[in-house]
Amino acid sequence: MQEIPFWERYMLTIREAAEYFHIGEKKMRQIVEENEGADFIIMNGNRAMIKRKIFEKYLDGATTV
Repeated sequence: MQEIPFWERYMLTIREAAEYFHIGEKKMRQIVEENEGADFIIMNGNRAMIKRKIFEKYLDGATTV
C-alpha cells in the first residue's frame, strides 16, 4: 500500500501535524486541549486528529502560537 504524503492528507495525527507545521508536539497537544470542540479537531476514539486545511486557516489567523 502506498503511503500518502503529509501535504495531501485530510487528517494528521498530533505527531504528524507537529512535524508538518514545525510546531512542537507538546505545543500541538496544548493547542488541541485549549481549543476543544474546534472545527480543526476530530476525535478518533480517544485520539485527536487534526484536519490539515482547516488548521492551516486557523494558523493564518493566529498572531502567535
